[in-house]
Amino acid sequence: MADKGSEAEACPLKAEEVTVAAAAPAGGPGGVEPVPLGKAPRLSRWRTAAFFGSLFLGLSVVFVFSFIIPCPVRPVSQRTWSRAYGGAATYKFLAVGDADQDSVKDIIFAFQSTSGGDDRRSSSSNNNSRSSTNRSCSDEGFASPCAFLVALSGRNGSTLWQRPVAEDLHLMDCSAELPHSPSCIVVGAPDSITAIDLNTGQTQWKQAVDFGANATVLNPLLVVPDLDGDGVLDFLIFTAVEEKVKYYFFSGKDGDLIGSSGSFIVSGWIGHLLLATKTGAHYVLFCTANALYGYSVKELHHIAIRMPGHRRLDLVEDLHWEMAIDRFSHEVSLISSGEILYLAKIPAKSGDDILLARSEILELLDGQRLGSTWASNIPHIQSEPVIGSYSTDAVDVLVESRVAPNKKKVVILHGSSGVTAWELELLSRAESPRPATLPTADHRSAFLFWGAYEGETARMGGAGALQQNLYLFHPAVPGVLLEMTNSTEPIVAFQTVLLERNRHACYLLLTGPRAGGAPGEVMLSKQKLKEDMASSRVIRLSQLAYDTDQSIRDRFLRMRYRSLQ
Repeated sequence: MADKGSEAEACPLKAEEVTVAAAAPAGGPGGVEPVPLGKAPRLSRWRTAAFFGSLFLGLSVVFVFSFIIPCPVRPVSQRTWSRAYGGAATYKFLAVGDADQDSVKDIIFAFQSTSGGDDRRSSSSNNNSRSSTNRSCSDEGFASPCAFLVALSGRNGSTLWQRPVAEDLHLMDCSAELPHSPSCIVVGAPDSITAIDLNTGQTQWKQAVDFGANATVLNPLLVVPDLDGDGVLDFLIFTAVEEKVKYYFFSGKDGDLIGSSGSFIVSGWIGHLLLATKTGAHYVLFCTANALYGYSVKELHHIAIRMPGHRRLDLVEDLHWEMAIDRFSHEVSLISSGEILYLAKIPAKSGDDILLARSEILELLDGQRLGSTWASNIPHIQSEPVIGSYSTDAVDVLVESRVAPNKKKVVILHGSSGVTAWELELLSRAESPRPATLPTADHRSAFLFWGAYEGETARMGGAGALQQNLYLFHPAVPGVLLEMTNSTEPIVAFQTVLLERNRHACYLLLTGPRAGGAPGEVMLSKQKLKEDMASSRVIRLSQLAYDTDQSIRDRFLRMRYRSLQ
């Protein structure tokens, strides 16, 4: 018995089989036949074979998808490129959009020329254009010179399409989404409104309009709710002749005029914008040098239509706005005083707020109730404020003010309170480009602005006094500036952009003579931000102990960027 116990302890499975076999009846009608011991290993072999077969099949699938089926090739973008157009003049207009649908945003701009700009820089790339790039003004029935609209590849600057669109341009908007594709709406002279397909450069529709003699088309064009019930958003355009302002609603589907025009009398139009309240009401705010006015789209539409059967009953008005706007004059009461220079909207938790820049004061209005949130003393504001994030996930404001004839102050304000977060004085030219921002992965922003750091005056010297430098600042390193690049050419437009989602941070620079003046060389260039960072000069604004210049550059080079949409 001791031997059997030892055997059971050494081989428990075997002992269990023997016990089961011994306990089972030997056979007979009511007995259970014992399982032969030889079948268990055979079952185990089948399970092993099934396991290794499944493993082999899974590895085969992985191998096929990893090595045999090719992965999609990500387009390779040049780090920097530029295009030059001789015998041309340009407009202060830059837009981006994916014209060739390669997931890299492309650049759309306009210039005035007699022969398409005489592009000499990258003529070999024109072979890839999807529409003709040598159409002349006369081909479209325009007098020469005329305005050309062109789309350039964000990857390498090659021409995707180029075409004459008008004899002269009043305004353009390339953010419209028409039924079949994104579009550019072009308002040109002689008076016409045209929808250009962003992907092909072809005309989707074109309508002749009559704005009246000597009328000035006011920028920007506004995209409003569908007013004619065709399922497509419509457009609102303002024009001015002296103190009389007229407005027109146009169908987004075919460009037809909706109803007739409306008008009112104002003195000294400065700007206008469209806001939507949380109740679904849409209002147009416009400002003169002395006052701010508000009109609901419902009221403007009702005046323009003048036909009860065409009145849109789903247009609404907001009770808070109606209480804040004077019923007869349409003026909005403000706590600040002084000449109004700029009007802008900034994102807020419950919609958009309104930023009002006066000559001496920057004031933020609540976008839902039109009441003042804060007002900050900023003397001699000289450029339109821009939005960024100095603090994590905040909406802050960068503004430039003139402190001397050739000197400005760059100020970043906390958007929640109007309190100054950071400031810096720079030497500045009379016409300095508007600053710009780029959102970074840490939920703050990189701030970019032009000027000349005072400590570098001696280095510039002579003709260098006309030079303007591009600086980059990030709140993570508050005592440091990166001097990125410089330019002595007149800068018409400057814009920062992410050409690919969450990557490819770069800036666009448009230089050359303005349309309406003597022609010259127009140049559009794209520069990847990291390329400039690698060769930048580090400027220390404080005596705090920082790392070496290269360590600081490396810190900026490791930054990642994010798309807000």
